Amino acid sequence: MTSTIAVAGKGGTGKTTIAGLLIRRLAAAQAGPILAIDADPASNLNTVLDLPLEKTVGDVREETSEKARANLLEAGIAKRDLLDYEINTSVVEGVGVDLLAMGRPEGPGCYCAANNMLRAIIDTIADSYPWVVIDNEAGLEHLSRRTTRDVDVLFIVSDATVRGITTAGRVAAMVTELDTKVGAHYLIVNRAAAGLSPELRAAIEEHGLNLLAVLPDDPQVAAFDAAGRALVHLPADSAINAALQPVVETMLAHTETKEAAGAHHR
Repeated sequence: MTSTIAVAGKGGTGKTTIAGLLIRRLAAAQAGPILAIDADPASNLNTVLDLPLEKTVGDVREETSEKARANLLEAGIAKRDLLDYEINTSVVEGVGVDLLAMGRPEGPGCYCAANNMLRAIIDTIADSYPWVVIDNEAGLEHLSRRTTRDVDVLFIVSDATVRGITTAGRVAAMVTELDTKVGAHYLIVNRAAAGLSPELRAAIEEHGLNLLAVLPDDPQVAAFDAAGRALVHLPADSAINAALQPVVETMLAHTETKEAAGAHHR
């Protein structure tokens, strides 16, 4: 049974850093192989995880689209089989963590037949992992298009500003508006050097957000960034890793509940 976690938030909130650190914590807990899906067009989760990246799903889609328009697709090979092979070879294999990057979003001239096949292929790949962690963009585009699978837990990341909390509220509202299947969603406030002000607490309450964790402005994160070091190698006792403990516990608790429910139905 696969548990799917998604992390969303506007650019600059540290969303990708948090996604990478959660993946590391799951790997350290030996929770089983993890498929990390970078669904942000910026495609930089690989730098946080210290993994190489040569090809994205967007690259595969565009290459297939160009070949289809030019009638250059290999004869005798079904399009689904071709895409299946290309997507599987684009998965970057790491120690306990594999990475699949979505890359460029679907454009107006996209090869729609390929997109439909890609959704099915990605879900098939994901089904072979006990954990899928998605670094999503703020607009939940991939979730709304079903390019990635249904989500058990969505973590919405905000910076420590009222404007950021307002954006987080809009992301939470999209879950309902887009009829996206999300089991539960929580707010993580990042880089809150002085904690939460009364104004921030009022904004969180106004938007009905479920606050789970407040993360400090960890100087080690800035030091790693400045030195070009992968954030997945932050010390386990760093301030941000310690503050992420309730988030890790929430992930694991939801999984245990899901597995118990599955066993009951069997």
